[in-house]
This record gives sequence, C-alpha cells and structure tokens, in this order.
Amino acid sequence: MKQLHSKIVLIFVTALLLYSCNAVKRVPDGKYLLVENQISLDGEPIKDQNIYAQLSQRPNTRVLGIPFSLHIYNFAKKDPDSTFQEWLAKKPKREERLSKRLSEKQLYELEQSYVGINNWIKKIGEAPVIIDEAKLEKSRKRLERYYRRRGWFNTEASYTVDGDSTQRAKVNYKVVRYRPYIVDSIKTQISSPVVDSLFQQTRSQSFIKEGEQYKAENFENEIDRLTLQFRNSGLYDFDTEYVTFEGDTVDTDHKALITYIIPDRTITTPDSTYTEPFKSYNVNKVRIVTDYSYSRRAEQFTDSINYKGFELYSFDGLDYKPKAITDAISISPGKVFRDIDRSLTYNQISDLNVFRYPTIEYSPDPDDPEGNGLIANILLSPLKKYNLDVNFDASTSTVQEFGVAFRTTFSIRNVFKGAETLELSARGSLGSSQDAADADQRFFNISDVGGNAALQFPRILFPLNTDKIIPKFMSPKTRISTGVGFQNNIGLDRQNLNLAFNYQWEPSPTKTWNLSLADIQYVRNLNTSNFFNVYRSSFDIVNDIAQASGYVYADPENPSLGIPEEIDQFINDALGDNPDGLVFTRDNLEELASVDERRDRLSEDNLIFSSSVSWIRDSREDTYDLSFTRWRWKLESAGNFLSLITDLANTEVAEDGNRKALGVEFSQYVKGELDFIRHWEVNQNAVLAVHAFGGIAIPYGNSNSIPFIRSYFAGGANDNRGWRPFDLGPGSSGSRLDFNEANFKLAFNAEYRFTLLGALKGALFVDAGNIWNVLDSQQDEAFRFSGFSDLGELAVASGFGIRYDFGFFVLRFDTGFKTHNPARDLGDRWFKEYNFANAVFNIGVNYPF
Repeated sequence: MKQLHSKIVLIFVTALLLYSCNAVKRVPDGKYLLVENQISLDGEPIKDQNIYAQLSQRPNTRVLGIPFSLHIYNFAKKDPDSTFQEWLAKKPKREERLSKRLSEKQLYELEQSYVGINNWIKKIGEAPVIIDEAKLEKSRKRLERYYRRRGWFNTEASYTVDGDSTQRAKVNYKVVRYRPYIVDSIKTQISSPVVDSLFQQTRSQSFIKEGEQYKAENFENEIDRLTLQFRNSGLYDFDTEYVTFEGDTVDTDHKALITYIIPDRTITTPDSTYTEPFKSYNVNKVRIVTDYSYSRRAEQFTDSINYKGFELYSFDGLDYKPKAITDAISISPGKVFRDIDRSLTYNQISDLNVFRYPTIEYSPDPDDPEGNGLIANILLSPLKKYNLDVNFDASTSTVQEFGVAFRTTFSIRNVFKGAETLELSARGSLGSSQDAADADQRFFNISDVGGNAALQFPRILFPLNTDKIIPKFMSPKTRISTGVGFQNNIGLDRQNLNLAFNYQWEPSPTKTWNLSLADIQYVRNLNTSNFFNVYRSSFDIVNDIAQASGYVYADPENPSLGIPEEIDQFINDALGDNPDGLVFTRDNLEELASVDERRDRLSEDNLIFSSSVSWIRDSREDTYDLSFTRWRWKLESAGNFLSLITDLANTEVAEDGNRKALGVEFSQYVKGELDFIRHWEVNQNAVLAVHAFGGIAIPYGNSNSIPFIRSYFAGGANDNRGWRPFDLGPGSSGSRLDFNEANFKLAFNAEYRFTLLGALKGALFVDAGNIWNVLDSQQDEAFRFSGFSDLGELAVASGFGIRYDFGFFVLRFDTGFKTHNPARDLGDRWFKEYNFANAVFNIGVNYPF
C-alpha cells in the first residue's frame, strides 16, 4: 500500500512538472511571462513586502513553487467560440448528424455551454502576468514616490528585464537613495484666534518634530490630529481641507523649513464668497424622534416630553422610558459641540438592539442670538418588537442511527420600556439508537430537550451608581439568564439547571470586560448504573483485570462482567476483601481504584456556584483585517460563597468529610486561563496565524477534583488535529479512557494559510499540546504533570487543509498526522504514525483560531 501511495505521488508530481513547462502557452511571441521581481536598495537586495507592494505587476500566485492558478487558466481554450466551430467542421458530417439529433436551439445551447465552461475555468484560474512596459514604468515611479514621501527627495529608481529563450523573465528594480531631508524649523500662519489658541494647547503632541527626518505620513497624521481636536472643541465648520503646509527646501542644505497654514473659514453664498474667523459652537437643543420613518416625516407628533433638557417626540405615543434612550446619547444640551459625541451615540444606540442605525443631523439654532448654537436632531427607527427564529437539523452518528433536532428563539424587544431584550429559546432532539438504555423498540428512543430564558438590560444593574466607573460610552450591559435541560437514554440521563448574572462593558473598541457575579450550575445524573455501558474503555479495563485474576464468570461461555450488578460486586470485592482464588497485581489494584474513582466523579451530581472576570483585547478593526492580535484572560473561583454559608449553617457532611448544599457536595476550585492569537499578512495571498493557550483549574477545600463539565480535553478540529476530541492525553497515558480530561492544559498552534484558486484556500499547520492532572486526586504518574520535564509529553500534529470561503462563513477540511505521540515509548515517538492509515480527518466551520 505504501509503495502504491509513493507511485501515485511520484506520477502526480512528475505530471505537474511536465505540465509546468507549458506555462507560457498564453504568452504572445516577443513577450515575457513575469516569474520574479527583485528590488535592490542602495546596492543591497531587500525582501520588505511593503516595498514589493508598490509594484504594479507581480508574478502569478505559486503554491509549493508551482503556479497552479496559471495552469488552470491555460487549460481553458483561448477562443472557445472558434474552437467549437472548428470541432464541428473537423469531420464533414458531424454538424449534419448533430443537427438531425438536436434542434437549432439545442445546438446553440451546446455551444454556449462549451463557451461557459471555458470562461468558468478562466475565472477560477489566473491569467499569465505578461511584462508590460507601461506598468514597469508605473512601478518605477511608485518606488521613487515611496521613498520621497519618507524624506529621500532625490531618490532615483530604474529597472531592467532579464528574459530568456523560454519567454520567462525576471525584473530587477534598482533604487538609489541620497541624503534625506530633515525638518529644521516649524512656523505657523493661523488666522482665527480660537484656532490658534487650540493649536497652542496641544502643540507638544504634534507628529512633526524639529530635527526628525521628513515623512509625509507625519503630516497626514498631523492634519487628522488637528481636525479631530478642533471638531471636538466646538469648531463645527472645520474640516481637513483647512490645514495645509508650506515647505521650503531651496538652498537649505537638505533641511525642510515647515509652515503651518490654517486660514479663516470660507463661506459661499449664491451671491458671493467671503471669509470669517472660526468660532466655537454649543449644542443648545437635542431633539429625539423615537419612532421615525421616512413615510411619516411630514406628519405631526402626537406625544412629546422634556427629560433633563432632552426633547423626545413620537408619532404614536412614547413607548420608551426617556432615561433608557438618553443614557445612550452622548450629545448633551448646553455642552460644547464635539464630533466624537456623534460617533459614540451611533454606537450606543446600535448597542441597544431596539433601533436601526440612527440618523444624526445638526442644524443652526435660529433662536440663538449669538449665532453659535446648534440643534442636534436624532431620528430613531425601531426594530420589530417581536422576532422568531426556527432551525431544524437531521443527522447520523456512531451514537444514533438517525436524529432530528430543532432550536427556536423568540425575542421581545423593549420589554419594560427601558430598551430591554427578552430571549426565550427552546431546543430539542429525538434520535434512534440501538444502544439506548431502555429496552423498548420505539424508533425514536433517545431525547434531549431544554429551554433558556435571558433578559438583557442596556445598563449596569447595581444598588450604587456606577456611571463614574463604567460610563455610558462603554456600552454597559447586564444579562440575567436561566436554563434547564433533560436527557433521556443518553449517557447517564443527565438533568441540569443553569442560572447566571453577568455584566459586560467595552472601555474601547478593542477592549471588552466580562464580569460574572454568579454562575450557578446544578447537574443531576439519573441513570448512574449505566456508567459501564457508556464508558466502554473503563469496562474493558475492569473486564481484562477480571479475566487475568482468574474470576469465574456467571456465564462462563460469555466471559463478560454483567452490568451493573456483577461488575460492581467484582470491584467492591477486589478493592475490599479479596475473594479466595483471585490474584491481583499491585498495578491491577491501582487500575481498578482509578476506574472506581473516575466512575464516582463522572456519575456524581454537581453543584457549581462560581464567579469570574475576563478581559479581551482584539486589535482587529473588521473582518477584512488580516493582521491583528487578540489577548484573552479569565479568572474563575467556585465554591467560596457556599463554603461560607454551609459552615455557618453547619449543613450535612458527606462520608468523605465534604460539606453538602441542597443535598449535594458542591465544587470548590480556582481556575485561570490565558489565550493569545496573532495573525500576520505575509502577502496579498497568504497569512501566518499562531495561537497559544494555557489553562489550569486547582481544586481545594470541598473538592479534590474538578467537575467533568469544567475540565479540559484535547484533540479535535479546533485543537490538536492529529487526535479526535477527548482522544489525547492525559500526559503519556495513551488515551485509555473514552473521554480523556484533566485540569491542566497547554495548546500551541501555527498555521500558514494561502490562496489556491479564488475562494478555495489551502493551509499547512503544526499543532502541539496536551492535558495533565495536577494538584488533584489523580495518582497515576502517566496522567500527572510533575515538572518541566513533562513538557516532553506535548503531542505534536502536522498536516494540511483546504477551505472554501463562502464570504459569511468558511467550510474547512483538515488532515492531521500524529508527528510526536507521547503515548508511545521514549525514543519511539517521532513520525511512527505519520501516514494516512493513522491520519485524522477534521471538518469544521470557520478558521480554528
């Protein structure tokens, strides 16, 4: 099989190499295919992609050195119309025979299909980049301009074309810089006194500094800085065109003498144009229309109210508490005009999620005697009060032969007239499984149903006023939610209840805080006797030990422990008074104790009362930003409040000495996580992405282990892609169990993403990571992290993937190979399972990180 794979790969590579010789089949005689650009700066070759981005022509996209897109383009016929007619005429009677079988319309459609297929091939491919003298000259000028904007005013650029007999050519650009210009002195010519006063207040913050090298970017930034400052200081009529610079470089010995020029405001009327000094404006009135629509713009308002200086109007009666709206508006009556207040108001109104994107307009106040008053008109158009989403799905898996699922969410906006949003959701699934716990033969014999309710307030709900700590421009929110879930004939038939009280606010567009005051989760397992039916690996371990010990089965013809009575009795006997005639090694007993402890932990009921705080910083400006950094950290603490209450109340104590709340041993632990993502845009067709994660949860007090639902697992499409979910670790244990989890995790990923054909993308990746037990009840050294030497147990996977970008989501298919498997013996871990027989295929939606 391996020889066959090798032959297939060899034939494929050979075919590509042979076909690549025909890359110039669409290059006209006397022309050259551009295969490489080379730029030298002051005699030294450079690789700076910012410089290469100035070139108007770049070679065809290559993957592993092969221009696949170009070859696909070349596969299409150059003139499909003519080719089709030539094909018809190639045999004398071909057209006659086709005309008898097909109508004239059908023959025309056949021709159009042929043309369409060829045009589609050209579209997904990439036309050859043929060297164009005009574009080379444009590139030369752009290189000179690039460096002149950075102070090398005397830069000279040239190029040469190095072609060969195969019609391929390399273009060599030569850039020579000379002595740069330095900003020597800075003067001002500012006409309006108010502008000059504002300028002097922040002159020290100028991007233009005496003694620094001239950079056009600094002047552009300075224009933006001053415009922003002036428009946020009352100068309503100011814009960027009023700020200009005059530079004197004549006979200055490479020194630039800079003069700021800011004239008075220009006013144009139908009869004349004149100037007058700029003046500072105040916002005299803020008028808010709460139910505006274009069709009703000429109607009269039926309701109005004045609230703390804000004027609120409506056509059909005011349906909102005034405070709920004014809290989201940063434009205040009686305050100096600030352009930033309009931007903040746009964002804050949108965050309410009860209005469409608002319209905000300013107009002069005709009643202002000094002529420097403004009226802010804010037009709000409500979204639909009620919204219903329904989703259905059908699936099959190894757990169920067939299943159907639904999820529906009913949203109600402005529930209490304070811009609150209530979401009521229900989910459910029915499945057919031969492995269901009950014995009936109904087709749909497993189910999972649940419901959630969440109420979101556009403010911080707290007994004290938090506006000074978390002002309204941070878009504060309070979310209260609850949910229930019921499983039947699935696993241990779990029931769960969730309650949560959370705060969220955004200090800046890149930073977000989340504070969970209370996150309560209660999990109840109804069918714990089904444990060994669900966790088959644990059953196999116990059954193998039973056979090795000489155990006499109730049914000797079927050497398999009965579930649950026989297997429970065997474990109790082995760990208690060892029955006569059975022989156990020390390792056997430790293994049985480990399985028994795991069964107790996974089948026990859980009560978790936690609080947490998390912080996210994401520099990404929009979905098209390919270079960004994202940080996230989270701290969580559980059980402290319940520990205090149960100690004071002297509640029930379990056999192991732990306190109970509501009849359940509650969990107590502290948990910390740090997550980092960094993306670099290598070039227009490639991105390098890296990811690092570390998390640890330490039990203490009322717990000696972490609840299963709060522990970590490794493997899967968004983690280590050489292993399936729950199939990696802990440590070097070798995935002995069905669901491998632990309380300490490290994960590192690197991925190189590149364009194959248009929306079809490719990726090469390396994943590393593992999970371990640390500071908990697990005693098996193979599972535990005991020191830095255990970092040698990091599992490494590498592989490749393809993705198709639909625009609103990405469909992903990755193939991961086990590169370093810590479950194998030392010295036998690298590349021992690096083949397709042991590969893991992952399907996912959107990028893994």
